[in-house]
Amino acid sequence: MKLRWTAMVIAISTSILMSGCATPVERANEKNDLLAAAGFHIVPVTTDQQRLQLETLPPNRVVQKTKNGKVIFLYADPYACGCLYIGDENAWDSYKREQLQQNLINQERMNAEMNENAAWNWSMWGPGWWAY
Repeated sequence: MKLRWTAMVIAISTSILMSGCATPVERANEKNDLLAAAGFHIVPVTTDQQRLQLETLPPNRVVQKTKNGKVIFLYADPYACGCLYIGDENAWDSYKREQLQQNLINQERMNAEMNENAAWNWSMWGPGWWAY
């Protein structure tokens, strides 16, 4: 039982450490893919005025604005593409569903890795295996 608990702790710790290794650009690219798949439109920044306004938004975070009484969602990406993602409520809802689905997939992958590690028979490798 203790080996199983130890294996689970090691697997969780490894997963957390590995997920923390992604650079901000890599994390932004993953989010950008989800935004584009959800129906957000990508608007490249082509002028200095657009660039200045883009800088007023928090980078790599979705913010809500209102235009002509309609809710619009904006995502400023100054790092990966230097562009603005614009979506309506349908795109936002789709993005949240995709994000939830991705989180479930990641959780299932982590559970599979923990189960695989728990099934590994360390005792057959003899004493001292932890020194490697």
